[in-house]
Amino acid sequence: MGRPKKPVRAIEAPFVALGPSGVAIRDRLKCLTAEDEKVLRLVGEHQGRLASRDLRTRCADGHEHSGQTWAARKRELTKESSSRIAGAITKATHDQWALARRCQAAHVQNLEAGIRTLRHRLSLPLTEKGSKRAPGGYRSKKEWHAKSRRLAALEARHDAAVCDWETGRVRVVRGGKRLANTRHHLAKARLTEAEWRKRWEAERWFLAADGESGKRFGNETIRVAPDGGVSIKLPAPLAHHANAPHGRYVLTSKVTFAHRGQEWADRIEGNRAVAYRIHLDTDRGRWYITASWQRPVVQTVPLHTARANGMIGVDTNADHFAAYQLDTHGNPTGEPRRFHYDLSGTANHRDAQIRHAITQVLHWAKRVGAAAIGLENLDFTSEKTREKHGRKKQFRQLITGIPTGKLKARLVSMAAELGLSIVAVDPAYTSQWGGQHWQKPLATPRRKMTRHDAASVAIGRRALGYPVRRRTAPPPPHQSDAVGHRTVQARPGTRGREETRHLVTERAHDARDRTGTHQGTRETSASKTVRDARSTRTWVQDSLLITD
Repeated sequence: MGRPKKPVRAIEAPFVALGPSGVAIRDRLKCLTAEDEKVLRLVGEHQGRLASRDLRTRCADGHEHSGQTWAARKRELTKESSSRIAGAITKATHDQWALARRCQAAHVQNLEAGIRTLRHRLSLPLTEKGSKRAPGGYRSKKEWHAKSRRLAALEARHDAAVCDWETGRVRVVRGGKRLANTRHHLAKARLTEAEWRKRWEAERWFLAADGESGKRFGNETIRVAPDGGVSIKLPAPLAHHANAPHGRYVLTSKVTFAHRGQEWADRIEGNRAVAYRIHLDTDRGRWYITASWQRPVVQTVPLHTARANGMIGVDTNADHFAAYQLDTHGNPTGEPRRFHYDLSGTANHRDAQIRHAITQVLHWAKRVGAAAIGLENLDFTSEKTREKHGRKKQFRQLITGIPTGKLKARLVSMAAELGLSIVAVDPAYTSQWGGQHWQKPLATPRRKMTRHDAASVAIGRRALGYPVRRRTAPPPPHQSDAVGHRTVQARPGTRGREETRHLVTERAHDARDRTGTHQGTRETSASKTVRDARSTRTWVQDSLLITD
């Protein structure tokens, strides 16, 4: 007897991803005078000190925080700045504290996952083989001993993290923990101490202000007029630097937001809220201003509307996007496409590479007339653990290199600007079933199909609501079971409709062996199956598909 068939896990239904809820644009502050830069530095340093002090107070409060303590902190900050600046600082402090708490919860969960895996593997005999779902035992006593020591270390870290979580203690570094650690490795970072100090101070400045609807041009603290003039409300201790009435300082630079400039102009002319942030790029020595605002949640189109013009299936990999166009009936059309990117190097380089690849995918989708892109709803949180793939360092690096989070955010926002919808699908078995059902049939002497190309077809078909499995040829004239199962498809709600179907002859022989008669073959005859399918209208697709 063969091994029992492993059940296929439930496949989640596809859905249309929500559109972006905010907008951010940036422009450079050019031609600033020495006095302008001096004032910006003074304001940034002063407000940065206030922000650091407020963050320290908020972290000390922990779970004891309340509305009264928030109001008290704001009153103290107002004495050294203004009411609006104090409100912006306290709000930024709360956002930073909440982010630290979320990261702390994720850290605890990651430690718990590692501890569970270590305990499981340590409980198994040495050299015991694992499965796709659970790793096996360790290879030697030396490795077992090392992992037992690591388990003790993780349990100690977990206890400390849980204690911090219960007491409400968080650890936040204004300016960034990575930049703080760079101070001890200046030679490796190719920085001098003066260069690092300059970057560290700039990261700790606070030059930001939230917008206010109903106020002039949507912001009273940092105001940008329709002609591009920028003015800043100075804190009380720096009011003597003002060059305009009401304690304001007007910069000599003019900004022109080229991207979304008309949308920004409409907002400020209607006195709608616009938030601004001014920052210094120390590497280039340039000042920038970023404008951002919220927009109503974009109403996503219905799923059947997104599927109206077919689908572009996209398989995400560590170094490229594999894409294939499918028509409304799930048929692959044209040739497979690949859009490469290089995720090595700096964060800015990686971000530019992803943005460029996404732009290529979106422009190609517009050219071919598709209205939606099918994408896997990837999340490798549980698959990145060192404990599960300890020896497979290259595999862990491969999984970690796939830009899941950044890809989701960028693709959804960029697709919305081009009028395209993103259909998220369950990633289960797409590579396995795509390679099994589509890689060989689509390959020709002039077309080289890879497993990634076949996976993009599987993703597109799942986004369209079709099973990954291909339909086979129509019944032959003699209606015999000798050629295998027929073209009848299972209903969308039928469990196992995505699985590989065994040949009818195999089921018939199994039934004959059990009963000693030919009744099994009779019960699965092709003519009855096809008649029942046509009478109950269980056909899913209405066009001929590619056949062997």
